[in-house]
Amino acid sequence: MAAKSEFRDRPDVEVALLDALVDRGDEGMTVLELRAAVDADIDAVEEALSALKADSLIVVESEERVRVYPHDRVVPDPETAADDRSETLVGAIRDRLGL
Repeated sequence: MAAKSEFRDRPDVEVALLDALVDRGDEGMTVLELRAAVDADIDAVEEALSALKADSLIVVESEERVRVYPHDRVVPDPETAADDRSETLVGAIRDRLGL
């Protein structure tokens, strides 16, 4: 699942981070997991995380390990996302085939 469309006009690294976090929303991700999920060097990842945190688009928790989570407003509603998917040609084919 991808982040809401209103957050997709950000730099590529930030969008990739948000998408990775939305995919693992309940679990969150460590910085190392994010680095592995995004094709960018560690400096770009750190800079992007700082920008996302400054804009309150991510939540950082540090209990046993530091874990990063997407803010609730970034995560699309599953019902709305399903509706959006069916509006595309690929989504229509998937719906038609029952996938």
